[in-house]
This record gives sequence, structure tokens and C-alpha cells, in this order.
Amino acid sequence: MSPTPPARRLRLGLPRRVFSQVLMAQLAIAAGVAVLATGLFLAPLSKQLDQEAMRRALAIAETTAQDPQIAEGVQHTRPSVDGPVQAEAERIRHATNAEYIVVMDLRGVRWSHTTPAEIGGFVSTDPRAALAGQQVMEIDKGTLGRSARGKVPLYDAHHKIVGAVSVGIAYDSVRARLLSAIPGLLAYAGGALAVGALAAWLISRRVHRQTRDLAFSDISALLAEREAMLHGIREGVVALDRTDRIRLLNDEARRLLGIGDEAVGRTPDEALGEGRTTDVLAGRVTGTDLLTVRGQRVLVANRMPTGDGGAVATLRDRTELEQLGRELDSTRGLIDALRAQDHEHANRMHTLLGLLELEMYDDAVEFVGEVVGDHRVTAEQVTEKIEDPLLAALLVGKATVAAERGVALWISDRTRLPDRLIEPRGLVTVVGNLVDNALDAVAGTPHARVEVELRAEGRTAVLRVRDTGPGVPVEKRELVFTEGWSTKKPPAHGKRGLGLSLVRRFAERQGGSASVGQAGGRGAEFTVVLPEALTDPALEPGRDQELGLGPGREQGLEPALTATRETAAEGDAR
Repeated sequence: MSPTPPARRLRLGLPRRVFSQVLMAQLAIAAGVAVLATGLFLAPLSKQLDQEAMRRALAIAETTAQDPQIAEGVQHTRPSVDGPVQAEAERIRHATNAEYIVVMDLRGVRWSHTTPAEIGGFVSTDPRAALAGQQVMEIDKGTLGRSARGKVPLYDAHHKIVGAVSVGIAYDSVRARLLSAIPGLLAYAGGALAVGALAAWLISRRVHRQTRDLAFSDISALLAEREAMLHGIREGVVALDRTDRIRLLNDEARRLLGIGDEAVGRTPDEALGEGRTTDVLAGRVTGTDLLTVRGQRVLVANRMPTGDGGAVATLRDRTELEQLGRELDSTRGLIDALRAQDHEHANRMHTLLGLLELEMYDDAVEFVGEVVGDHRVTAEQVTEKIEDPLLAALLVGKATVAAERGVALWISDRTRLPDRLIEPRGLVTVVGNLVDNALDAVAGTPHARVEVELRAEGRTAVLRVRDTGPGVPVEKRELVFTEGWSTKKPPAHGKRGLGLSLVRRFAERQGGSASVGQAGGRGAEFTVVLPEALTDPALEPGRDQELGLGPGREQGLEPALTATRETAAEGDAR
């Protein structure tokens, strides 16, 4: 037989569910408020009833004291049960439902009383205040018990005090009025408590739906897990409220966007400024996996609306992936170029072999000289005009690729760029992007030609790349610099539309500009102006000799070509 299961222990204490705890708390508050309100109402009500009884007693006493028979009786008769004072006082007492009416002389001797045996005796309470001409209201205890009393002086026809009148209202009647008011008051309090309980139940039901019947411990655990997840994942998370103000940023979002806690409570426009990243976060640009550039980072953004009218945006860093993709594209281009060169080299070797077999040695020497001379002339033309080895190596390599694609790559006669660049790798990225775009635009067209112009104007570098392609329509000349915009088929590694955006970002970061216009009768002309891109020549005398860039520097160009292919790959925008 299976062992008997242990008895379940009865758990005492507060319920665990948020719904139950909120309901109990609100019911306790409603009940406490009802009890407090009832007590606060009863306390002044009791005092008010006491005041009302004392004022009534005082009014009866004043009315009695105004009766001339009372004053004359005190002056001209003796206190007795059958005297005129007792008769008149009893008449008034019966008419007003007072507990007693006592008329006394200046010595405090009673001339009237509810109990005839007390007539002729002294009053039980101090009458001096009333005999001194003052009006007295009080709750006091006498021979008839506790009562609400009113005392006034008794004047004769000459307005001389001849005694006093004391009237009492039974305190039991005051208490009875108070007790009679309690049931109605409790009924109102009960009604208010019922309404409060109903409201508490409705609010608790709403809390129940919103918290999905969770316990406070569950909510605490969820918050802890949320914090750990938000700050542990390698994706940026930005939460916005219904007014499009940032209410949450995780650590990765701060790193990718370059902002801190000061952005919380502000709109994306206020925190980030103008740009595509701001438009994506604000929801002005819709779609999935939207490409954007923030600083030097390439980001993929997605925005999802929430049920409360806000939104949550996620950001993924694709900078390294894009760089790897561009390097892959560049490597494929170089492989294609090398394959074409290998094919051309094989043809030349076959030609040379044929000349040698035919013993046409002079023609063979001339043929080899022409082939070697073509490459040397191209390198010399570039290095004479562009003294920076990275840029020179890039353009020599691009000239080879252009020749294999049937495109003539020209270096403008106006090109003059000394070896004084402050950030040559950045300019390599710009030139590589623009030349590659131009080669793609003119490839396959008749008389395809790309012209590059690089010159220095003081410390400003000016770059122009012209092509004979279809050009850029006027209405799209700003759109081409937008992240994610491209007319080309996306590569295998991801999306296009980043090259020109990076070009403009680099130019603006240097305080310059990037624009596109029309080149001559057709084609496009991209212009990039980079102020302060070169060092002051007066600060670097003899720099050309130190770097060995004088005559014959093209002999050292091949190592630079090899080293520059990796740098140029960063600028191969697609």
C-alpha cells in the first residue's frame, strides 16, 4: 500500500494574488473610512444636541423670567406649594415639556419645583452667577439627576434683581435623540461601505485582468528577469510611451546610439537629433529590418507598437557584418579581376611563345616591352598626381578592375594631392565607394568612362568622380544618400544602400559635404569636400623625402597595393 500522503498544512496570512490583496486592502480602507466618518459625525452631533438642549432651557428660563407674576410673587408672597409662583411655574413647565422650572430668591430658596417637598429649601447648585445678572448654560447634575440647564436673573418692575430662574431639560431625552439618529447614520455609512466595496471589487477585477492573476512575488521575479534580460542581451532595446517619449533604454541601446540616461523622458528628436535613426524610432519610417547609420555604426532597426499606445524598438549592430560583406564583395571582385588577368596573361604567354618558336626575337622583345610599359605608364600617371600611397594603390587597382570590365578609368589632369592627408583611410573609403558605384553605373554601356579628380585647396581636399552612365534624376539626388536606398540587387551577405550614406556621414563628420549633380551632358558627378583634411605643409618639411616618395616612388607601389586591398574593401559599398 502506498504511504498516506502528509496532511496539507493550513496557511494563514495574507493571500498571495494581487487581485485578492488589492481587494482586501480596499475593503479595509472603505470600512475604516466609513467607521471614521461615522465617529467624526457622531462626535459633533452629540455636542450639537447638548448645545441645542441648553439653549432651549435658557429660552424657557428667559420666558419664565419675563412673566410679571413670577417677580411679584417672589416679592410679596411666601414660598409654598399652593403659591402663585409654583402654579405659574408648573403651567409653563407643562407647556414647554421642561423637566423642571425652579424659581429662587436672592438667598437661593426655592419658590417652585417639580417635587413640592423641595419648595422652601435651598437649591443644590451654586446660583451666584445668575443672581449676579449673568446667563448660564451648562450640563450638570442636581436633585433630579443629570440635565441640560439654563439660568437667568429675575428682575422686578424697576429692573432690580430679586431672584433667578433655573430650567432643566432631561439629559435622557438628549441622549435618546442622539441614539435615534444612529440607525439612520449607520444606514448611510453601510450604503457608502457597500458602494465602496463594489468599487473596490471592480478595481480589483481590472487589476486581476492587467496582472493576469499573478502574485506579488511573481511580479517581483518577472521584474528581476526583465532587468537581467534587457541588460544581458546583445541587442539594443528602446521603449517609448504613447507620447513618443523614451521611457526605457538598455545598456546595448545606450552604446549603439551613443546616449545616456538623460535621454529618458525625451523624444527621439530631442535625444538623437534629425536623421534616419530618429525617424525609425519615432515610427515615421515603417518596415522590417530597416537599415540605419548612427555615427560609425550600421544598425538594423525594428519597431513594434504596444497595447498601451507606445512602441518598442530593437537595434542590432551590423557594422562588422557589413564590413565583412563588403570585404567579401571586394575579394570576389579581385578574384574576378585576377581570373581575367590570368586569362589575359595566358593569351600573352601564348603570343610570346609563338613569337619565340617562329624565331621572331625582336618582335617578342617589343611585345614584352609594350605589355610592361602599359602597366608602368598607368602606375606612373597615378603616382605623379597622387602622392599618398594608399590612394595611389587603390586607384591603380581600380584601374585594373575597370579595364577588365571594359571601362576606362581616367585620372583628371587637374588632380594634384600631396602626401599630407590626416586620415587617409577615410578618404580611401570615400574614393572606393564612389569609384565602385561609378563602375557599376557605366558597366556594359558603350564608351564607358569614369573620371576621378582629387586636388588640394590649401588644407581642403576636393574629390569629384564623374561617369558616363544614366545619371541621377533631380528628385532622387538627396534620396541616394539615405541608408538602405539602392537600385542594385542586394548581395548575398545582406542589404545595399550604405555606401553613399557612409560617404556623406564621413564628410559631415569632417565638417564637409557630399552632393551629386550632372556631369556634362549625361552621367553623374559626385562631389565631396573635406575641409581640414590635410596638414599644414609648413609644419612637415621634407615629408616626401622621409617617406621616399620622390622620383621612382612607383617602384614601392606594389607593397602598398597589397596592403591597401584590405583598406579599400571597407569602402566597397553596395
